[in-house]
Amino acid sequence: HGVEELLNWLDRHEKGYRLVAGQVPNGKRWAEVDWGAMRHTMLPKPSETMALELALIDTLLADQRTDARRVYVTGISMGGYGTWDIICRRPQLFAAAMPICGGGDTAQAAKIAKVPIWVFHGSADRAVPVCRSRNMVSALWSAGSNAHYREYPDAVHNVWPRPYRDDEVLKWFFSQRNKRLDPPRKK
Repeated sequence: HGVEELLNWLDRHEKGYRLVAGQVPNGKRWAEVDWGAMRHTMLPKPSETMALELALIDTLLADQRTDARRVYVTGISMGGYGTWDIICRRPQLFAAAMPICGGGDTAQAAKIAKVPIWVFHGSADRAVPVCRSRNMVSALWSAGSNAHYREYPDAVHNVWPRPYRDDEVLKWFFSQRNKRLDPPRKK
C-alpha cells in the first residue's frame, strides 16, 4: 500500500532516487509491540526485521551514489509502528518521517524532536487506537518539535491513500534535508 503512489510522485519530481519498500515475513514485526495497547516501551534491541532494515540502509549509505541528506521513512499500520521505532533508534539518520496509523514510545520524543515529522491517523481507527498518534505528537510538541499532525475525521484505519496522494504532503516530505549532515559554517 502506498508504494505505487510514492513511485508515481517520485517519477514526476525526482531523478536518480532509490526506494526501499521493506516487507516483513509472516509472523514477524517491525517493532515487537502490542498494536492494540494504549502505550508501549521501546525494547532495547530492534526486532530481527528492523535490524535487517538498518543494515540494508547502512549498505546503501556506503554507496557514494546515495545522498545521506535525503533518507526518508514512512510506513502504515505495522509500518507506522516501525517508522516510530526506526527514527527513535537512529534519529540522526533521517531527513523526515511520515508515520501513518502507528504508535511509538512517548518517552523517546525528546530524541526525535528535531526530525521533521508529519503524522496521519483516522479518528475512527479501530485497528490502531488514534491516541497512539495523538500521544506521540503531544509528546513531540512538549519536547519542542514542530511535528505536523493530520487526523481525518470519522476515517477508519486505511487512511494512507490520502497522504500518499497529497501533493502538498509529498512536496513537504521530499523537500526535507538532513541538516545535521551539513558541513559547519565558517565564521
